[in-house]
This record gives sequence, C-alpha cells and structure tokens, in this order.
Amino acid sequence: MSGHSKWATIKRKKGKLDAERGKIFTRLIKEITVAAREGGGDADGNPRLRTAVLAGKAANMPQDNIKRAILKGTGQLPGHVYESINYEGYGPAGVALYMEVMTDNKNRTVSEVRHMLAKFGGNLGAAGCVAWMFKKKGIITIDLAVANEDALMELAMDAGAEDMSTGSDSFEITAAPEDMEKIKAALDKKGIPIMSSEITMLAENQVKLTKESEASAMLKLYEGLEELDDVQKVYGNFDIDEALLEKLA
Repeated sequence: MSGHSKWATIKRKKGKLDAERGKIFTRLIKEITVAAREGGGDADGNPRLRTAVLAGKAANMPQDNIKRAILKGTGQLPGHVYESINYEGYGPAGVALYMEVMTDNKNRTVSEVRHMLAKFGGNLGAAGCVAWMFKKKGIITIDLAVANEDALMELAMDAGAEDMSTGSDSFEITAAPEDMEKIKAALDKKGIPIMSSEITMLAENQVKLTKESEASAMLKLYEGLEELDDVQKVYGNFDIDEALLEKLA
C-alpha cells in the first residue's frame, strides 16, 4: 500500500480523519459552493457538484446546509467567494506534496502553507513542480470482513476497476474517477457495504522514509497542513513501513 493509504488507515484507527465534524462540514460546504458556482446548481448536470453533495450526505450534513451552499455558489444567497487553488512543494527528504486549497484570501493562505512547510523542513515550489507525479484516481475501501477477496476482485474488475490491493484491515479498489459510480452500484447490488469512497491524487513513484526523524517530521507536516482551515486535501508520495508508522501514530 502507498504511504497515503497506510497513513489514512492509521488516521481511521485513531479517529483523526478530521479534528471534528464542524471542520468536515466547512470543507464540504466550500466544495459544494465552488462546484455550484463553476458548473451550476443542478447536481444532475454538474458531476463535481453531484460528488460533493453525495459526500455531504455521507457525512450526515443537514439538507438545509447543502441547499444553502448551492444557493451561495449560484449567487442566489450572499456569501464568501472561494477560489480553488493548488499548491505544490516538498517535505522532508524531498517528498513531493500536492495541496488542494479553497480560500477567500490567497495572501493569508499561501503565508500559512509556506510557514507550515518551513516548520518541518519543507518548502513551497513553483506551479507544476510536482503535479506531474500524481494522477487523479477513485479509491473505494471495503472492510476485509465483509467480502471474499477473489469474488470482490472479479466483481470490481468487471465493473471497471483498474486494480485492487489488500491492507491490514481493508480492500482498496482503484479506478478512474468516471467509473466510480458504476463500481459502487455493482457493490450495492451485491449488498457489499463501503467503508469510504473518495477521489484522490495517487503518486506514481514513492519516496521511502526509513529514518524515524524524517518519518516523524513528514507525518507532523502532513497533519499540520490538513489542519489549516483553507486546505481541503493534502497528497504526498511518501512511503513508510507499517511498523514504523504504527510506532509514530
């Protein structure tokens, strides 16, 4: 499994996916608002908005919150004007970092990101410096206890999946973003529950972190960036052995 996947597993175990539900809602509201502004308020005709609304419902966001976010995006209600920006940079040991940001104040956000990177031995890079290392993919996670590996792989591949891997507590199905709904429908038809589903950026090459000091600094930087209010998602191409990751988590 990639460093991203293993770290995500550790965070699930420790209850650290986000500090609190309020922060999850804030991020989702920003995404819904921007998606509605850029592609219109009709989820049926706006794939990005449809994905954001489904994510909101999965997080138990009240329907009124979703509706208000859409109306703010389409300009029917007043609200902040968020801008979608991607930042790129490097962490300890040259780890590539790709950050998705939504902000109403670029100067504030870039200052916060730059400060966090510097704090743990990283630096902000120019646009395009690491983006080429990452590919947009869909990831569906299934609990090991609810499916047979061979049967699940056959089902996923028939529905359009590109790959499936097995971790310590889950199966991870990888697919092109446009094939995600078809795969989820196939799983639902067979009564297989989904632990999580997301569109992510996967690195093609990994930087192996074997020194405890570098691994610790990288994980602290990763968490620090995720905790910034304007940062939606952080992706890195680091890989850490599970034993060391468990020790540091």
